[in-house]
Amino acid sequence: MMKEYSTLQFTQDGPVAKILFNRPEILNRMDDVSTAELVDVIERMRRPGDARVLLFASTGKAFSAGGDLEEVRRLATDKDRRFDAWDAGRRLIYGMMEIPVPTVMALQGDAYGLASSIVLSGDIIVASKNVRIGDPHVRVGLSAGDGGCLLWPAAFGMTKAKRHLLTGDPIGAEEAYRLGGVTDLVDTPEEVLPLAERLAAQITELPPMAVQLTKRALNHAMHKQAVDVFEFSLALEQYGMLSEDLLEAIDAFKNKRPPVYRNR
Repeated sequence: MMKEYSTLQFTQDGPVAKILFNRPEILNRMDDVSTAELVDVIERMRRPGDARVLLFASTGKAFSAGGDLEEVRRLATDKDRRFDAWDAGRRLIYGMMEIPVPTVMALQGDAYGLASSIVLSGDIIVASKNVRIGDPHVRVGLSAGDGGCLLWPAAFGMTKAKRHLLTGDPIGAEEAYRLGGVTDLVDTPEEVLPLAERLAAQITELPPMAVQLTKRALNHAMHKQAVDVFEFSLALEQYGMLSEDLLEAIDAFKNKRPPVYRNR
């Protein structure tokens, strides 16, 4: 029997396992509960059993709007929660790299923040032309610590990654496709999931050991980089959570006023 979750659905239909984010009323934002549930599924998939592919999909207008700002505010004032978030972040990114079966992302809507790291850690990324992928950590006073500094350069090249991570500007799916960060592009959101499902089915028809060993080899270099880049960036994100500018950024956003930053 499949385990029940409150923020996502995890199902398996034959060799295809599927994660479906299903909180469209809040644009599938990520908080401590949704992150913990996602980590639980990902760690279960490290022993995939009969599954030969893992498909990520979402409901509503957005794939995920990223982290919840109120959760970030709570992290800034609660050391234990910060350590829990640090641990969950490590388990999520390393877990994505260590899932033995291919992961297919069905990107029908925008993906921001942590969601962009989830998407860019996928093996096959299907997106519609309307989609934007963004990591706006700097806009709320944080470094791109939950995978951005590792995954954006791998997807788009270092110079392009700097352009977007240092400004928080999103990248459109068409440009992402041109640069190789999106593997398959379709015209409308309605076309995304059917194509992702066809690609997932195609993978299930191949010799599973050959596919999984190929993925392991491809991810080996990324895993070695993660020990340096990801661990360092995650530590810097923790450091940034103690800054006054972070609280100012969140308050200014919530109250729709210009922020006043003091570099402290």
